Amino acid sequence: MRQLAPRILQLVLLILLALMVLAPLLWLVSTSLKGPAENIFSSPPALLPASPSLDAYARLFRDSPLTTYLINSTVVSAMAVAANLLFCSLAAYPLARMRFAGRGLVLGLVVATILIPFQVVMIPLYLLMVQLGLRNTLLALVIPQAATAFGLYLLRQSFLGVPKDLEEAARIDGCSRLGEWWNVMIPAARADLITLAMFVFIGTWSDFLWPLVILDDPALYTLPLGLQQLSSSFSLDWRVVAAGAVVSILPVLLLFVMLQRFILPSSTSDAVKG
Repeated sequence: MRQLAPRILQLVLLILLALMVLAPLLWLVSTSLKGPAENIFSSPPALLPASPSLDAYARLFRDSPLTTYLINSTVVSAMAVAANLLFCSLAAYPLARMRFAGRGLVLGLVVATILIPFQVVMIPLYLLMVQLGLRNTLLALVIPQAATAFGLYLLRQSFLGVPKDLEEAARIDGCSRLGEWWNVMIPAARADLITLAMFVFIGTWSDFLWPLVILDDPALYTLPLGLQQLSSSFSLDWRVVAAGAVVSILPVLLLFVMLQRFILPSSTSDAVKG
């Protein structure tokens, strides 16, 4: 009994923590499903709608260009993920495996950029986008996310854990440095690559400040900017706003459900197959 007491207490604390996290999400979904006649600010708040209705979702897709916002966010997030995986893995490989003068300095400078707030570089970045003629384009949303210090450091640490025997075996088979990166490092770092992809996707998908600064054309708005427009478009109908928030959460949730089985400790068993 004495051994069960700490486990029971731990389970109770975990349940309470889960309820604290899930309660706002449940209220958000409940608000989006309430009918026009229901009071969403009742006290105490009603967790379940009395008469569930999809009217808010119908109005959301009918009266706003939400599909355009979803497409824009998907394109920008997918391009940012692809660029991050490519550039960060290519930069992390020499920092992890090659010996050259100043390697430690380069790594230190790159990691130090994590400490710089985005607001500090936002104005120079904006001026750069203007000079490149990329202002008010979706590409301007991708470039700042194309490579991140966090991604480079994460993959560098992942590559350091790959046994050198695998590289030597690949080299004996005739692989070049690029071949070793593709055939050895990338399969071995699969879990970390997927983790990085999820971080980049979520960060780009939910970014509000940079799209607000660089975009003027409503046809190019991403989902966070589009949701901000709902407060004026629908005279602050919280049911529609809640429905938009639920729609914005679903892609991230589905991505996590699909990819969570791949997020396992890095294994070298996938490297150099065949």
